[in-house]
Amino acid sequence: MKVRPLNDRVLVVRVEEEQKTKGGIIIPDTAKEKPMEGRVVAAGPGKLDERGARVPMELKTDDRVLFSKYAGTEIKIDGVEHLFMREDDILGVIQ
Repeated sequence: MKVRPLNDRVLVVRVEEEQKTKGGIIIPDTAKEKPMEGRVVAAGPGKLDERGARVPMELKTDDRVLFSKYAGTEIKIDGVEHLFMREDDILGVIQ
């Protein structure tokens, strides 16, 4: 299934965190929090301003991004969990 975000929305897939600490301690699944880092899978064309002109997105496909803990709406596409969120919910791009 293909999904194309509209306006200023992006589709993000979470990046999995390390299973161990630097000291070699394995972190159990129950103690892990969901990562707040992901990769942009698809981005919309951008939002419309007051005059109806399109403001282009700053994000593009394959950007690594940081987002707030409770940002976005979780959906499953082909068995993989994704997040739909607005460009405003993204805190920054990792370079």
